[in-house]
Amino acid sequence: MQPFDTQSRTRVVFGAGTLSRLGELAAEFRPQRVMVVSDAGLIKAGHFEHAVASLNASGLQVESFHDFAENPTSDMVDAGVRHAAKVKPDLLIGLGGGSSMDCCKGINFVYSCGGTIHDYQGVGKATTDLLPMIAVPTTSGTGSEAQSFALISDAKTHVKMPCGDPRAACRIAILDPDLTMTQPRSVTALTGIDAISHAIETYVTKRRNPMSTTYSRRAFGLLAQGFPRVLADPNDREARSQMQLGAHFAGMAIETSMLGAAHATANPLTARHDVTHGQAVGLMLPAVIRLNGLDHPDWYAELLREIDPTATNENAPERLAMMVTEWLRDAGLATSFEQLSIPPSEIESLAEEALQQWTGTFNPVPLDPEKARALYHAVA
Repeated sequence: MQPFDTQSRTRVVFGAGTLSRLGELAAEFRPQRVMVVSDAGLIKAGHFEHAVASLNASGLQVESFHDFAENPTSDMVDAGVRHAAKVKPDLLIGLGGGSSMDCCKGINFVYSCGGTIHDYQGVGKATTDLLPMIAVPTTSGTGSEAQSFALISDAKTHVKMPCGDPRAACRIAILDPDLTMTQPRSVTALTGIDAISHAIETYVTKRRNPMSTTYSRRAFGLLAQGFPRVLADPNDREARSQMQLGAHFAGMAIETSMLGAAHATANPLTARHDVTHGQAVGLMLPAVIRLNGLDHPDWYAELLREIDPTATNENAPERLAMMVTEWLRDAGLATSFEQLSIPPSEIESLAEEALQQWTGTFNPVPLDPEKARALYHAVA
């Protein structure tokens, strides 16, 4: 049985309407000044205004930073650090999707410890305690609020840099499913597929352990039930709750299990062709399931038994791969290179870049050039 070393560092506050408790929870840290890191879309949705109102009601002074985009870069983190140096916060709040939370963590690393975000690539590079951080996810996707990692892209090379340290873990995560009900269907689809990929990939990595597999299985059960429902009815609060908790549990699994070949092969698609992460990882996931299923059909059968107790080893990988493909189609997402206008001639260079991705090292079937090319050919 794989050993593991983990500690629950994040208080989780779950339930519809829990955003209203943000000010009360933030006040427990006795901050002089709070900086909210939130993407501009949250202002239009009204969530930022509600968050600030709750903080103000608790007598807190609020500053904000919005100058970043999806897949935050080192330049965006630098801009956030410069803003933090002006306002001097002693509590950070990441409000939004994974990009908001990752950018907030990246700012925390550099503002608290100095240097640049490149200094914190890897694990355990923080040189001092970081500011306390509260995460308020408004999507059900990355599970970043459950992780001690920030994923930041190098502004020049576009290579994604995982920056992790136990001291970067959020002190509190507020999971309010009502916040996810305002997002467009496309965002629901992309973030939902991302969360599903996390549940599936964490279950079969080299670092899988009794803790991670427990979270992965429960995450998959919740997400597999909730995803079709939120696509059919965006106002289904129970399904939104399933997605929010499922994404969070999958994030908890990532913390000790990491990810695999679907993320390794997806990242070059995002870097080279600006394919949204959820689309890229969803595109690659069925082929990766089939590859890993040659050696580990029993693991995929165990996952499927979360939603169908009769699932057997024999057809589990193919059945799960087809299930993911159907979810992609139902969500209106692409299932081939052709649909994304990516020429097959790029497979060789994509495979080379995929083999440089950290996540690929955790895949249960070791990636080599031949296997990486085969995964891309499967979706070309």
